Amino acid sequence: MAKGIWVYAEQKNGQLKKVSLEILGAGRRLADQLGEELCAVLIGKEVAGLAGTLAEYGADKIYVAENDALENYTNDGYSQVLAGLAEEYQPMAILLGYTVLGRDLAARVAQRLGTGLCTDCTGVDLEDGQIIFTRPIYAGKAFVRAACPEARPICATFRPNVLTAAQPQPGRAAEVVMVDARPKDIRQIIKEVVCQVSSRPELTEADIIVSGGRGMKSAENFKILEELADVLGAAVGASRAAVDAGYAPHSMQVGQTGKTVSPVLYIACGISGAIQHLAGMGSSKVIVAINKDPEANIFKVADYGIVGDLFEVVPLLTREFKKLLGDKASC
Repeated sequence: MAKGIWVYAEQKNGQLKKVSLEILGAGRRLADQLGEELCAVLIGKEVAGLAGTLAEYGADKIYVAENDALENYTNDGYSQVLAGLAEEYQPMAILLGYTVLGRDLAARVAQRLGTGLCTDCTGVDLEDGQIIFTRPIYAGKAFVRAACPEARPICATFRPNVLTAAQPQPGRAAEVVMVDARPKDIRQIIKEVVCQVSSRPELTEADIIVSGGRGMKSAENFKILEELADVLGAAVGASRAAVDAGYAPHSMQVGQTGKTVSPVLYIACGISGAIQHLAGMGSSKVIVAINKDPEANIFKVADYGIVGDLFEVVPLLTREFKKLLGDKASC
C-alpha cells in the first residue's frame, strides 16, 4: 500500500535548490492532511550534511543516497536510485522541481515506474482524498486541475517561486536513512563541468528579473540592464528574439523554449510580448513593461507600463533605485 509524500531534494555543489524547500512546504501541508510522513530524498556525493536543513523545513524522514558515481548528475544513475527507492518503499507521490535537472529526472523515473507525471505545476491540493495538481495550459492562457487517481506513485514537477516554503524550525529532528546506492550501467560520462561564475542569482530562482528583448539592439546594450540588476540584486534574462539576434546567450532565455520563471518582480525592457515569451514569465507576481510602442502586446499582461525609450528609462530607474536603496544597493 502506497504511503508517504516524497520530495526529491535537488542540490548542486552541496547547496540545496530553493525550489526544493518550497516543495517541502507544500508537501508538509499535503502530508498533514493525509496523515502521512513527509520524506525527502538526497542523492549525490557527501550530501548527508544537508539532511539537517531538510528536517528544519519539514521533512520527517530523509533518505540519503551517497556514492562516488553520483557526484555529478546523470539520468541513468539518479533515476536508478530514485526509482529503486520508490519501488522498495511505495510512496504515494514524488514531487520534484521544474528545473532542467528535475524535468529530466522526473520523466525517466515516471517511465521506470510506469506511472503518471504532471509537469510544470503551480499548486497542489487535496480533494476527497485525491491529490489535485494545478498547471497551466495553452502557453499560460488557462489553468487546469489534474488528478491521476490510479497512478501510484504520482510524479509531479513544480515551477520555482510559486509555492511558499515553510518557516524553518531550528533544531527540528528527522530520521535519516542511509541508502546503499550502487547504480549500474551508467551510459553518460561527465568529463568536465564548466561553471559560469556570477554574483547574480540563478535565473529560475531569482525574486527579481530584468529582461531584455530585440529592442536592446545589441549585446553591448545589455550592460544597462546589468547595472539595474546589480542595484536590485536581480538576475538578467532575455527574450528569444534577443537570443536569436546574438544579444544574449541561450542560458538567459526566458520563454516556452527557454526557462520558465516566476519572480516577484519581472521588468521587461524592449520586449514585444510574443506568446512564447509570456508562457515563460506570465506567472510573475508583478510585471513592469518598458517599451516605446504603446501597442506592444507586453502591456496587456503588465501590471505597470512605461511607454518610452528604454535607453532613457532604464538608466533613470537605476539612478532612482540607487537613491532609494542607498547602502542596501548590491552594487
